[in-house]
Amino acid sequence: MRLLRIELLGGFRVAVGTDPVPADAWRRSRAAALVKLLALAPAHRLHREQVMDALWPELAPAAAAANLRKALHYARRTVEIASVGELLSLERDGTQVDVDEFRATVAQARRTGDPEVYTAALELYREGLLPEDRFEEWAIATRDELHAEYVAILQELAGLLEARGELESAIRIARRLAAADPLSESGYLELMRLQALAGRRGEALREYERLRDALETELGMQPSAEAQQLYEEVRAGQAAEPDLNAELWERVGQLRVIAGDAAGAVKAFSLALETGAPPAAAGRLHRQAAQARLMQHDPDGAEADLRSAEEVAGDPAEQGRIACLRANQAWERGDIDSAQAHAEQARELAERAGDPDDIAAAHEALAIVSHFRGNWRDGVRLEIERLGSDPGHGPIARVFDIHHCIGQYHLYGDGLSDGVEEYARHTLELAEQTGAVRAQAFAWCLLGESLLLQARFDEAGGCLERSCELHASFGTRSGALPWQRLGELAVCAGAPADAEVPLRRASAIATVSSMARHMWGRIHATAAFAHLEQGDPEAAARSLRAASAAAVRYGDCPTCSALLNPIGAETLSALDDHDGAAAYAASAAGVAGFFDSSAWRAMAESASASVARAREGYEAAADLYEQAGQPYWVERSRAQAAAP
Repeated sequence: MRLLRIELLGGFRVAVGTDPVPADAWRRSRAAALVKLLALAPAHRLHREQVMDALWPELAPAAAAANLRKALHYARRTVEIASVGELLSLERDGTQVDVDEFRATVAQARRTGDPEVYTAALELYREGLLPEDRFEEWAIATRDELHAEYVAILQELAGLLEARGELESAIRIARRLAAADPLSESGYLELMRLQALAGRRGEALREYERLRDALETELGMQPSAEAQQLYEEVRAGQAAEPDLNAELWERVGQLRVIAGDAAGAVKAFSLALETGAPPAAAGRLHRQAAQARLMQHDPDGAEADLRSAEEVAGDPAEQGRIACLRANQAWERGDIDSAQAHAEQARELAERAGDPDDIAAAHEALAIVSHFRGNWRDGVRLEIERLGSDPGHGPIARVFDIHHCIGQYHLYGDGLSDGVEEYARHTLELAEQTGAVRAQAFAWCLLGESLLLQARFDEAGGCLERSCELHASFGTRSGALPWQRLGELAVCAGAPADAEVPLRRASAIATVSSMARHMWGRIHATAAFAHLEQGDPEAAARSLRAASAAAVRYGDCPTCSALLNPIGAETLSALDDHDGAAAYAASAAGVAGFFDSSAWRAMAESASASVARAREGYEAAADLYEQAGQPYWVERSRAQAAAP
């Protein structure tokens, strides 16, 4: 079998074996278009009607079929195209397509965070998909998708290089970003930050002027408030270069924390410290560097930064923030008694001198300590009793977010899930007695989740909708989880198309929520699940790619994103992407090894079965789902085992 290589990025090129096919072999444009369509299609196969609809949408079926026969005849002079029934396909094992390589390389870059792999993906993209077919309807959607992916990885690579202090390389990438999306602010803002960090503030201000002129000329708009604020900061800092550099490096570190890039955050905070920041700022930077090291589960590495932060922390609020990190360090070391003492100290200092975020962080630390002690449920009850009435806008505005995350452990944990429904009902009753509205929203959501996993769909829907209503009273940053679960419910209840609206609501909230890293994997996993149930694995794969991009931007949570793994393996297996499916199966096995329970082991078995296409694997998954008390997934796994 001779290798067939098809390149679509930067222009159409074909090689058979080591021999390039000359351009004049494609004088008949529809023969070339047929090969291009098959190269872009999932598993490189399409139904004849799909080809006819794409290439001759205006013709009657008989005329379109005649044209297809001609195109197929001429294409087969160069490329082997199989015809089985109504399906046309390229030989799967002997075909390489650069679009597939681009997508695989992007996925690898996001998994590894390696700038060299990102660069390899950018080199594959060239000038985009089939520039010679710019106005062909059948190419537009895929071209736009690939261009959006190209823009996203430019932005991700610029952020990686910026966090590593490789400013000149980051500037080059940011220039490509601005050129690739000239009416978007992101590239210009990246360039402004980088030029300022490199000490070229004049050039940074000129980037703003270029942005302003482009928006005014093309759209009649002014730059956003964020862009104007950055402009003023850069302009005002012309006489204070070291301080401004420290401030911008600190901002880079904070962005890296949000994105889950702890190593990049440590590097950025260290660079900020190297600028000679004043003592108060240095203490804050050491505290943030310690936080980033604790994100890496490195309690010993955080010690020096914590001590440096404590030496200059005269402000009680700052002392409370450090105490919160000391609690984190203690539970990482397994010293739960010390963790509780530090968390209680953090709460006392935050309530006396801190801001709402400090109070919420201290309560989150106490919740995590309760979880490690095995009395999280009692901890929530005591917290509700202590807090009493909360109209939804008080200092604990985000504290129940961490309870939602811990709740997933109980929903999927052996020996815990059976009691979640009763616990949620008791929590709801207590929250109503005390008037704690956020606790009510939490309890309604947890109850709905428990009922959903039990396949009691009508009851679950009512509970989740009530949670959404309560969350809506808190503002735009709350309630992503019940909306996501409503999307999941729609799919499980046999109406996957109805998942789109609640998932869109969940996405809007996740964009601005402190729960972002817990939510995006779930949202995209549910979207992929919906597409699979509608028989569209290619759309499901797009959702998987969106999940990977979101994980780079916001970070992720392995337990909250657990559904992504079996769905990802199933999707990519359906598209004959064995390596991609195996990567999701490995992730599922990792989660199951770290959080041992029937439900997570079931997900791992299901993912592995999708890779191996093994009936016994799905049967094993069904048995585990049965132990976990999840009847919908039992039935679905058994249906997969019974499929031909």
